[in-house]
Amino acid sequence: MRPMVWQPAYVALGSNLDDPRLQVERAIGELASLADTRLVLRSGLWRSAPMGPQHQPDFINAVAGLLTLLDPHAFLENLRLLERRLGKTEPSVRWGPRLIDLDLLMVGNAQYDEPGLRLPHAGLHQRNFVLYPLAEIAPMLWVPGHGRVSKLLEGIPGDGIEPLLARNSGA
Repeated sequence: MRPMVWQPAYVALGSNLDDPRLQVERAIGELASLADTRLVLRSGLWRSAPMGPQHQPDFINAVAGLLTLLDPHAFLENLRLLERRLGKTEPSVRWGPRLIDLDLLMVGNAQYDEPGLRLPHAGLHQRNFVLYPLAEIAPMLWVPGHGRVSKLLEGIPGDGIEPLLARNSGA
């Protein structure tokens, strides 16, 4: 039997429907209640332009830093269950409006590329709405295959994103 070990995990949160600030804050609070998981850090809130169709409201984004005893598959399943509990339904259009979206960015240094689970998250190193809040809480984090968050951020334009509320403390 493998001993249980706490591993860092990072989750990106986003919403652009039904009071998005409230949706993201509520989801952060719910992350703290996941089994075998502890919320340690959370970024402030960031407003970002939609990545997909532009005829939708801006998104509110954040990133949460957690410690978990769960393996990546179990952690992702818990995130999916939480999304459904918070009212998520699949958008009718890819990258369309959504009530809540929780993306598993990383779990420790795990690397997966399989159906349903890709770690680090495929878009982590390219998306300003992920990198800006992630850099707020973990600038020195090493993203396997890509490099340090602070360096990744240097190559990402800041247009279309702005901080709403700075916050560097835990739950």
